[in-house]
Amino acid sequence: MAQQKAKKPNIIYVMADQLRHDMMGYSGNYKAITPNLDKMATEGLNFENCVSVTPVCAPHRASLLTGKYSSSTGMVTNEIRINPNQKTIGHVLTDNGYETGYIGKWHLWANIAGHHGELRTAYIPPGPYRLGFDGYWAAYNFNHRSYQGYFFEDTEERKTYDKPYEPEAQFDMAMDFVEKKSKEEAPFALFLSVGVPHDPWVKDNVPEEFYDMFKDVAFKLPDNWQDSPDGYMDRNTDPEKWLSYWKENIPEQKRVYYAMVASLDVYMGRLMKKLKTLGIDEDTIVIFSSDHGEMFGENGRVFKLTFYESAARIPLLVRWPGKIPAGLISDAPINTPDLMPTMLGLANLPIPESVEGMDLSAICLGKNGKEPDFAFLQGMGHTYLWKDGHEWRALRSKRFTYAKYLVDGSELLFDNLKDPQQTKNLVNDPFYADVYADMKQKMMAKMNMLNDEFKPMSWYRDNWLDGNRNIIKSAKGAF
Repeated sequence: MAQQKAKKPNIIYVMADQLRHDMMGYSGNYKAITPNLDKMATEGLNFENCVSVTPVCAPHRASLLTGKYSSSTGMVTNEIRINPNQKTIGHVLTDNGYETGYIGKWHLWANIAGHHGELRTAYIPPGPYRLGFDGYWAAYNFNHRSYQGYFFEDTEERKTYDKPYEPEAQFDMAMDFVEKKSKEEAPFALFLSVGVPHDPWVKDNVPEEFYDMFKDVAFKLPDNWQDSPDGYMDRNTDPEKWLSYWKENIPEQKRVYYAMVASLDVYMGRLMKKLKTLGIDEDTIVIFSSDHGEMFGENGRVFKLTFYESAARIPLLVRWPGKIPAGLISDAPINTPDLMPTMLGLANLPIPESVEGMDLSAICLGKNGKEPDFAFLQGMGHTYLWKDGHEWRALRSKRFTYAKYLVDGSELLFDNLKDPQQTKNLVNDPFYADVYADMKQKMMAKMNMLNDEFKPMSWYRDNWLDGNRNIIKSAKGAF
């Protein structure tokens, strides 16, 4: 009698939106209320040096699904439409017998300006633009109004949730999907893309019960606050508004942010409990991460699109009981393009030749394995406004960050161990001359390997997109 083939592990990938690396208890944040994520960190692997290849929503998501850098996916900014002629993790999963599910924010579809529920920018029809996620679909392109949530399935009918707070409803849908698929023979892979803790950070955008957890907690401006905004930032550089709006409101915005993170933690706890109740806990790889962080006034910046730690570093927890050692910590500088091949490696699935990232599954399993020397980051742009003058490239090793701006060639070097707030530029410090030269050389070599020409933002619009913001080229040529 032929031996029955072992079932592949289930995969659940939960992605928060705009969640910094240091906003959980396990990362040392004493104000955070995240017992479930803290427990997850003790039960699996914590990649403490994970970064977002391009700390903006859409570019990160494209890289996550393809295993390629932003210059190769063509997704250099938000509000453009990804080219579907790419091999994604969705394709690999579907081709290898997985039942797929995608719930939540997509943000790879909008080639026309507009976010909030307009049919032409929100509904992603079945077919190639779902990038291989051909199973259950309950998604939308963009929304962060947590009490005005909606989603689409396989028709243009705009649907609302059973519960008023979108993240809670999305986790309920995820648990329903998991319960249904757990009874079937095929393995499942679910991607859950949740909209918190992205702005707007206002009290009525989070449940009162979570806001009240922090109502008496003191929040302040960052220690490295400066009364003038960073001129390299692509928006919010009005000096008057910087003082009248951001300086005044950041403490309260943090309160809402922490409340959103606390809500996310509760729902993660429910999901993990569901896996145990169903008896599939040891058969399921659970990954928790984010697309980018948030600056909250640090280094003269708000929002994202920067190489500074608070925007570029993201959480990455990987849990698989019985396979991934509990309490494992890795300092490998893992980057967004590495996530797809690592997931496929853990599931023993084929990795497409187009992938540019590295498979770190051996490290996840507590074995000796090759790891990257550094993470390479690309900053092109944030929105469809195509503003030139804010482009940068950066390299982050386990200890150092090196960055260069295109507009004037200025360079920065930070020792993240000695200077975690990145306030002291060491480019001209002779003590760090060898580090500077090494990182500069390695970054140039990586750019050459990727054919990354480091162009102004508008160049990508003029050379890689058609008139409807559809990507037709990338650094690797026409699709």
